Amino acid sequence: MILATDLDGTFLGGSPENRARLYQLINAHPKIRLVFVTGRGLEAVMPLLSDPGIPEPEYIICDVGATVVDGSTLAPVAELLEEIEQSWPGEIRIVEAMQRFSDIQRQEVPQARRCSFFCEPHAVTDELHTLAEELGCDLLYSAGYYLDFLPKGTNKGATLARLVEYMGESVDDVLTAGDTLNDLSMLDGRFKGVCVGESESGLLEATDKNAWVLHAEEPGCGGILEAMSHFGFLGPRGVAHEGYDDTKPGTSDLVMVYHRLPYEEVHERGKVRRQPHSSPNGILPTLLSFFADGTRGAWIAWSIDDGTEEPFVTHTSVDKQAYPNLICSRVALSKDDVDIFYKRFSKEAFWPMLHTFWERAEFREDHWEVFCDVNRKFAEKAAEEAAEGALVWIHDYNLWMVPAYLRERRPDLRIAFFHHTHFPSADIFNVVPWRREIVGSLLQCDYVGFHIPRQVENFVDVVRGVMPFQVRERQNCAPRFLTYGCAAGLGEMTTEIQTDQRTIRLGAHPVGLDIERMKQALGSRAMQKQKRLIRDELGDEGKVILSVERLDYTKGVLPKLQAYEKLLETYPELQNEVTLVIVCVPAAREIKVYRDLVAEIEQAVGRINGRFAQVGWTPVRYYYRGFPLQQLAGFYERADVMWITPLRDGLNLVAKEYVAIQGLTGGAGRLVLSEFTGAAAELHGALLTNPHDINDLVERCYQALVMAPNEAATRMRELFDIVTYYDIRRWGDEFVSGAIGVAERNQAEVEEAEPA
Repeated sequence: MILATDLDGTFLGGSPENRARLYQLINAHPKIRLVFVTGRGLEAVMPLLSDPGIPEPEYIICDVGATVVDGSTLAPVAELLEEIEQSWPGEIRIVEAMQRFSDIQRQEVPQARRCSFFCEPHAVTDELHTLAEELGCDLLYSAGYYLDFLPKGTNKGATLARLVEYMGESVDDVLTAGDTLNDLSMLDGRFKGVCVGESESGLLEATDKNAWVLHAEEPGCGGILEAMSHFGFLGPRGVAHEGYDDTKPGTSDLVMVYHRLPYEEVHERGKVRRQPHSSPNGILPTLLSFFADGTRGAWIAWSIDDGTEEPFVTHTSVDKQAYPNLICSRVALSKDDVDIFYKRFSKEAFWPMLHTFWERAEFREDHWEVFCDVNRKFAEKAAEEAAEGALVWIHDYNLWMVPAYLRERRPDLRIAFFHHTHFPSADIFNVVPWRREIVGSLLQCDYVGFHIPRQVENFVDVVRGVMPFQVRERQNCAPRFLTYGCAAGLGEMTTEIQTDQRTIRLGAHPVGLDIERMKQALGSRAMQKQKRLIRDELGDEGKVILSVERLDYTKGVLPKLQAYEKLLETYPELQNEVTLVIVCVPAAREIKVYRDLVAEIEQAVGRINGRFAQVGWTPVRYYYRGFPLQQLAGFYERADVMWITPLRDGLNLVAKEYVAIQGLTGGAGRLVLSEFTGAAAELHGALLTNPHDINDLVERCYQALVMAPNEAATRMRELFDIVTYYDIRRWGDEFVSGAIGVAERNQAEVEEAEPA
């Protein structure tokens, strides 16, 4: 069958449940060919194509029949447009002729081969009809307000008839759907049709005696589903087609969707042993803590199915004593899927782009398909586990497409997304070939969180280029965040936007630290042992500059080494007095760019030590290895200056770890922090530096080294207050509170909008 449907009030109308049901049916049923037939111009239809929750049409008839394009490529269907184009007098002629009608106002909307106006019914006079005849146009007036000049013989129904013939289908296999008088030409008896519930009274009167037109009870998509059953489309089972995903609600009130398992899997002799993470980051314990009160929950994560685990266990417990009602629902992925989805595509396409190194990004369509397939599997798992109205919390860019697939299956859910990495400006993000799909997916959420306001506003700018929306709420960023004091600062941020489909709340939530974990690290034996090792290597005299970075071109390790070399040149009195300790945590060795970076760093370290080393003093101590937190704490306590200089970073928790250890031990260390980190907008008291300016790197580091003790102590107290107050628990509570609040309000608005 061909479903030829109007958009506003029809295909975009109805209850969320009926929209989801119809959209799933179209996506699943191979015999449904979808055609949009709308009064909108093509530009105004394009935002809908960015919404992954809306099925892609095979063809689009827009401008009330004056434009026909392929739904996938948006290429004009030349065979159908040629006749329409020949009968069109041109926009300028019509606009000039209409200047004498002062009570008729031009519509400022994108359109082609059509000229549209606003006017009251009394303005549609015989003189106006005469003018249309003189211009060789048809005149269409609908909804008591909209006036259209169209090419002679052009309307939705006529263009649809030509398209159906072009598609090689029978008119008996067409179902048309509309709700206003400008849909009447589709509902004139040539095709089976439906006036959906709450249609314009004039349309209902005009089709009242037409046996081929059903007047449905349900509005929007519900009415279309009624008509499919009424006219017997899709065979005896009709809309109950086996492809329809009638997912039954699960039992979990909170579903955590995270790429990482909440435990470690150790493979031994063909069996899988599960154990707590030996070195968990602060995020995992915090997310798990939301289930400590007995909340029924599920944790969705991937695990490799390599055939050694027979059968593959889909559900496991996490910790029956600590989290008695939490299960882990494992997404089975092949090793190839993981390599492409996570290690290659996410890191080679999205990671460089997110950190503004777009020229390094490699975009491959086949990898994108794997990425989407994996995201779909995550969404299916979440849909199976979530109870009615549950909160689903999705984490980071690896799972960008999950909201789209999840909303399609479960419109009842409250969906929240937290973006753990930096989110770049629109001119960077827009290089992504699939930006419309990604943004459309994120806009299926009730709540989307980022670390800082700048990243929120970058996202809003990206949305602005994809679809229309209204800003419903903004707020000042101060005093929580820096405004114009750094590159990551912002004075005001958007906190709520409204699209055609829903309200999306936006929030800035910098991830905090688990302070208890920091205290435990300080009291550990490993910390005491590391302190002794550091004392043996560096002694108690002289100053230590510390850098702890993961190996990545975004972290600015090489420019920092170059700046340190210049620091020793510019201030020779620092030689034999200051030591730079670099802890560089290895990355995936199989990625060539990282292998090359290691070689360049090692060459720079060798050059600096070769130039400046003296008996008993090595200028750079370089550790190409990771350290557990207990050992890092020894470095943090010893460092006089923490020098963190990423070229771009979403947040940077290392800066907070240094502040926490210094504050807990009564230290007065100096934090020199790149102004291109998210943390720079939050950590009042840090010395901010521009990592792209070697002179600024040198001067800020020198400023920290010679800073007066009382100033250093004052700055550290301010930093420590921030880090201890906005800890990891507060981060989680504030995010969940924001997500639940907006989701409940969205649901209330939907219920109010539905007819009694």
